[in-house]
Parts: sequence; C-alpha cells; structure tokens
Amino acid sequence: MNIAVNTRLLLKDRLEGIGWFMYENLLRITRAHPEHTFLFLFDRPFNSEFIFSDNVRPIVIPPPTRHPVLWYTWFEYSLPRVLRKYKADLYFGPDGYMPLRLNIPSLITIHDINFHHRPMDLRLFDRIYYRKYFPLFAKKSDRIATVSEYSKSDLVNSYDIDPNKIDVVYNGVNELYSPLKPDEIDLSLKSLTGGIPYFVYVGSMHPRKNLSNLLLGFDEFRTSLGKEFKLVIVGEKMFMTEDIDRAYAGLRNKDDIIFTGRLSPVKLREVLGASAGLTFVPLFEGFGIPLLEAMRTGIPILTSNVTSLPEIAGEAAIYADPFKVGEISDGMIKLATDQKLISRLIKTGQSRSKEFSWDKTSELLWSSICRVI
Repeated sequence: MNIAVNTRLLLKDRLEGIGWFMYENLLRITRAHPEHTFLFLFDRPFNSEFIFSDNVRPIVIPPPTRHPVLWYTWFEYSLPRVLRKYKADLYFGPDGYMPLRLNIPSLITIHDINFHHRPMDLRLFDRIYYRKYFPLFAKKSDRIATVSEYSKSDLVNSYDIDPNKIDVVYNGVNELYSPLKPDEIDLSLKSLTGGIPYFVYVGSMHPRKNLSNLLLGFDEFRTSLGKEFKLVIVGEKMFMTEDIDRAYAGLRNKDDIIFTGRLSPVKLREVLGASAGLTFVPLFEGFGIPLLEAMRTGIPILTSNVTSLPEIAGEAAIYADPFKVGEISDGMIKLATDQKLISRLIKTGQSRSKEFSWDKTSELLWSSICRVI
C-alpha cells in the first residue's frame, strides 16, 4: 500500500511540537511496517535524516507553504495531482491539513483548535483560513487522531464531530530527558546564571502561551522573595508579541530574565534539569509536551488549571489560574520554598511520565491508520 504523508513540518533544526510528533511517530511507523511504501510529501528541499527507512519515498512538491494562499494552493491543487500520479492509497495529515478534493481514505491529526476559541491570537489571514477550513477538514476526513481527551471533547462540541470517529493518541516524550547528576546541575547553573537558582519556561513566545502574565507573575514573585532568582525563557519569538514586550518593559526585575532562543534537546535537558521548576501557564493547550519533559527531568511543575493541562499533569503539578498574576506568583513561591511539596511533585512526576511514550503513541496512531484502511 502507498501511504502518503504530509511531512512539510519536518524541518532541520526547526522542529516544534507538531514537528516532533511527526518525527517520533513516522520514525517508528515506517520502520515497523516495511510492507508498505510511505510517500513523504515535502514542500521544500528535505534533510536526509528524515528518510527513516528504505520504504520511504520522498517527494518535493512546490511551492513552499509559507502563508494561507500557498497553503490553499498546495493542498487543493499541487497535492491532489501528486497523490494521483503516485497512486496513493491513503492520506495521513499529522498537522491536521488535507485536500478537500481528496478521493482516497484519510486520517488527520488535529492537535487542538485553539484558533476556534482564541482567534485574535492569530494574524488576520491565518485566522480566516483556520476557522474556515479546519471544520471542513474535520468533517471530510475518515478518521481523526487527537492528543488528549480534552481536545477530543472540544472537536465533538465545537465542530459536531461523531466521537466514534476520533481516537486519542497522547503525545510521548524523548527518552533523552532524565535527571541531571549533582555535578551536571552545578555546571549548568554556573554557565547559565552564575549559580543563581532559576525557573524555566519552554515554548514559543506566542500570545496564547501567556508569557506576559508569566513575566508579571515572576516580577511579583521576585520582589516578594527578597533574594536572587532568575527566569529562563526557552523558545523563539513569534508574531503579535506586543503584550509580551509591554509586560517586559514594565518589569522591576527585567535583569533577572534570560532569553535563550531555541535549544537542542541535549541542551534543553541541561537547562531543565538544573532549574528550580518548570513554569508553564498557557491560556490554551491541546497537550503540553514540556510537562512530560519536566517530569522526566525530575523537576517540579507550575502550570495552568485550564484546557488539557490538568489531564496531562495530574497530581504532578501545582496549578494557577493563568489569568491571575497573583496565583502565578504564589505558585512560584511554593516551588521556591516548600521542600516537602517539591519532593512530592518530583516523585509523582517521574512516576506519571512513564505512562507516556512515543512507542505507545505510534502504536495507537497505526491502529487509527488501520481503522481507515
């Protein structure tokens, strides 16, 4: 069977959440099923590290999909021609996109529909595209995979999708993440902050990630604590960051904020493992992979009490209302001072993280593909 897979987010050194989902699952599925041919559909020149096995056939389909007009062109015109040319038997869209003129069975993964609830977080034309086409993709596809029970319920209620059409396939976590040894912690602390303790945030600087309230909460925490502490922000700046810029400009303790940009998994493990905890308080999240990375690295977690986050973190985190700066600050004080709580969160997190793995995810995803077949 020829299984066509949209792999346009497999970008060298630029993997984000959905890109990692593609990478980890396709690596396992293609190697586990040599009886099938996988047509990897790229929108630009690809890196050979993404050709995971001999049964992968890479195909480059221009133009690069950099904005909504090109998304529409690629999916509705370029892609269908290629699917016919190579006699694809099934289409898999791990990023949720698909051609509406598709005439073969299909599975898509819709990770969440944050744009349905928070449209103003997006640029105008992105917003228009997502809100028009994703309900159509959801109805057109034969099956949908999603990454949490929350996201499944949201698709059912927001798009009127039959729940029996949706499979929950929780994300996994890279096995690279593990607790640091004491000497590794000391080395990482000294190199990053000169030995000063710090919290860490991991993720893009996108409006729904709530960086503005995180910064304000840290500023309040830092003033209340009365001793040196840092906040390390790991991730790339995106668009519409006026709120973040405004919050940062007004901080009393802006010198205690460190921006690292994107980090490799090896470096991220070091930064996570030496921290006093993950502070991750987004306004909307379909899953939240940084939660699992923190659990496996053996650090406590402060996260939001909304959307999928309590489902994923369970009792391995303390929670704050992401709209309330005071609650975020109070949570940071607990992570910095309550040793009994910290120990419990770390122990619970390391146990809970064992429930999630990319092996499990890929098996569930393959089961979804088989249901379509």
